[in-house]
Amino acid sequence: MAVTSARTSIDANGVKVQGYLAKPGTVTPSAAIIVIHEWYGLNSHIEDVAERYAREGYLAFSIDLYDGVLTTDDSQAASLMSSLDQARAIDYLEAAVTYLKGVPGIRKVGVTGFCMGGSFALLLPSEAQLDAAVPFYGDVPEDTSFVERLSCPSFYRWRERRLDYLRQDQTTRIGSQAIQERWRSEGLQGCSSRVLQ
Repeated sequence: MAVTSARTSIDANGVKVQGYLAKPGTVTPSAAIIVIHEWYGLNSHIEDVAERYAREGYLAFSIDLYDGVLTTDDSQAASLMSSLDQARAIDYLEAAVTYLKGVPGIRKVGVTGFCMGGSFALLLPSEAQLDAAVPFYGDVPEDTSFVERLSCPSFYRWRERRLDYLRQDQTTRIGSQAIQERWRSEGLQGCSSRVLQ
């Protein structure tokens, strides 16, 4: 499927956010996905991920949490990540959710992210109303109280293990015994999950 894509900026909730918007060229999407970059910044690889989602029929917005700063150096990436203001990053992400929900035809919005972006993809559904979240290998907070506020099913991938963090009214499957016990002690239980469709 053909894709139209470009660097852009959006303005929502009084917040201006830079990113990369990829749209399917021949269909009108009914679902959108926010793609959150790794600690290196919004690079060509993450732009390609957005384009792959667009080829599958989604409107994809790769958000730039570093305001245009990029690196390929691990030590610089670590410095960028550690200096990132988490509250400002959440503001950016909430602005992206608001923007995408306002696009004509969009009925559902999800989020995915990788490494540092996986951490934000795990947390965002506790701050904004979303329909699905798929975080990849981000940090899991020690304080799991965010789970009680999740607005959607979250399918978390960590290397060869998978941890399905779902709201309290949904099934919880945890790959790590220690995390499983911690979650059980907090009373997570329920029925089934749903997906972004």
